[in-house]
Amino acid sequence: MSSNKGAKAAGEALPLPHALLWEPLLRRALREDLGLAGDLTTDAIVPAGAPARARIVARADGRIAGLPIAAGAFRLLDSRVAIELLRRDGEDAAAGETVAWVDGEARALLSGERVCLNLLGRLCGIATATRALVRAIDGSGARIVCTRKTTPGLRALEKYAVRCGGGENHRFGLDDAVLIKDNHVAFAGGVRAAVERARAHAGHTVKIELEVDSLAQLEEALALGVDLVLLDNMKPVTLRQAVSLTAGRAVLEASGGITLATARAIAETGVDLLSVGWITHSAPALDVAFDFAAAV
Repeated sequence: MSSNKGAKAAGEALPLPHALLWEPLLRRALREDLGLAGDLTTDAIVPAGAPARARIVARADGRIAGLPIAAGAFRLLDSRVAIELLRRDGEDAAAGETVAWVDGEARALLSGERVCLNLLGRLCGIATATRALVRAIDGSGARIVCTRKTTPGLRALEKYAVRCGGGENHRFGLDDAVLIKDNHVAFAGGVRAAVERARAHAGHTVKIELEVDSLAQLEEALALGVDLVLLDNMKPVTLRQAVSLTAGRAVLEASGGITLATARAIAETGVDLLSVGWITHSAPALDVAFDFAAAV
């Protein structure tokens, strides 16, 4: 389980994912957009070497995430491009606010614009959705965590955006924790068999989480000494009973259909984590724009 217990406050500097994780993604996106012939429109209209200045603008209120990463698209097209960041990842921006200035050759700025905005809008949207959930449960003691329901190839960046929004990360992949779900239990022939096989295979350094959908299964999980229990699609009244029954013997994670409207009631049951998939798979992109100021 890869939870970041020390969630960063808004505006506090966050460690960026390593360039090895995001630069290949930007290169693929630029190759996809430029194709074999390059930017036909820009190359026809804009003289080579012509300088330009543009600003990146938040058109709606939101939480910034991935700004230095997305802006890196321009530098891949022209290493001389200068980028001035006015907002850090993890900070909030108001509608109409300029969050960065970009100076460089006009061709590089125009050709990299869409890749930059696509990625930035996506990551800021995730961070903004996460921020809303974190605020909704503020003071409850529970934490918002994301899932593996991410865009293929974007997981590291989307989970980074969750952290920018004040949330935390569930496991990054199948290789960093054991999560035994209902289908695993069915194949194993029962909860005990599934847990015992997982424990024997994974070794003592790997945490084991078990998904349950009833209090009876929870009792069995606790008897087996699992580290975490995922309480699947349980109503608040049942979650409260689960918290009482567990009495701190395992970390409890509520999951299944959690929305902004229901998050507070679920958090107040006393569970430790609220696992929310839609913040990475369905969060609306934040509206961001790239506006040219004037020729330099």
